[in-house]
Amino acid sequence: MRKTQIRLFGIDAAELNHPYGKNAKWALTSLCKGETIRAELIEQDVHGRTVAKCSLRDGRDLSAEMVKLGLALDWAKFSGGKYRSLETPDARKKLWLADARQKGRMAVWEQFDAKQAARNAK
Repeated sequence: MRKTQIRLFGIDAAELNHPYGKNAKWALTSLCKGETIRAELIEQDVHGRTVAKCSLRDGRDLSAEMVKLGLALDWAKFSGGKYRSLETPDARKKLWLADARQKGRMAVWEQFDAKQAARNAK
């Protein structure tokens, strides 16, 4: 079976190069390892990615699991607020870049990325 990259429906996690990005990747990898994942395709997003509601064999919703772990935020614009009640108390503070993206404050992202690029250039 071929591998397909899927964006999990209704949540926003850190990008790999942002704080907690690698933590989110490894948590999702751990949840999925050795599992058969059921994916209900929802749409193609504006970037051409497949968006899907994904669940484990036991029925657990992967988006919900990532939010409960504090490694993703509910993205109400897409989920209708489905996962908001599952957010950990400090999630929006910890995942401040994802929170800024949801609020349309892309300048925050651009400043962070510029600082990262400057650090990496040294």
